[in-house]
Amino acid sequence: MSRSRSKRQIITLSNPRSPISESYRALRTNIDYSSVDDRVQVISVTSAGPGEGKTTTITNLAVTYAQSERKTILIDADLRKPTAHHSFYLSNQHGLSTVLAQRCSLMDAIQSTDIPNFDVITSGAIPPNPAEMLGSKRMAALIEQLRDVYDIILIDNPPLLAVTDAQIIAAQCDGTLLVVDQGRVKREIGKKAVANLENVKARILGVVLNNVKRKANEEAYYYYYGNQG
Repeated sequence: MSRSRSKRQIITLSNPRSPISESYRALRTNIDYSSVDDRVQVISVTSAGPGEGKTTTITNLAVTYAQSERKTILIDADLRKPTAHHSFYLSNQHGLSTVLAQRCSLMDAIQSTDIPNFDVITSGAIPPNPAEMLGSKRMAALIEQLRDVYDIILIDNPPLLAVTDAQIIAAQCDGTLLVVDQGRVKREIGKKAVANLENVKARILGVVLNNVKRKANEEAYYYYYGNQG
């Protein structure tokens, strides 16, 4: 098995012609056209709570960007329950936390995959102070440094309602996608997640609905609901 193949299947790699893969490409296109005047280069992906599919969404979205021949990097900023190193079979010895703690350079933390145009920064060791690290000047400088190298920077965040980390990162990004599991998240919880992003003046690109009920012979889709202002 390729190093880049996930324990959780990356469908945009394993079955790029599937309806779900096509919906990820549609999501990518909608993001591209979400703003006429402002470039959307740094995108954070979060959810209201755990287990809603945010990591699956960002992983497949990142692959579709790389497949469109744009230089893409995925940053695992979930410094509490990281997954990117498992998804892509990468070392987690050096990563975001070790860069921010000045224990390695940014270049040492960037790992290539066998997917053309696609790199990953794993989380690194789980630190005692994730929120402080993500809100630091070093984190802001890291993002700005990557802007000069990559066309698309995707940041995987912890759930919004569990910790403040996602709000901190969202405020530093060009836009944020909110992933919602339609079958398990109540409307008021979704509204609270949106309010948390609005409180830090984060730009919400849209909401991705996961596990939307379809006809019996169709697979679950991920949908993108356009720019929310």
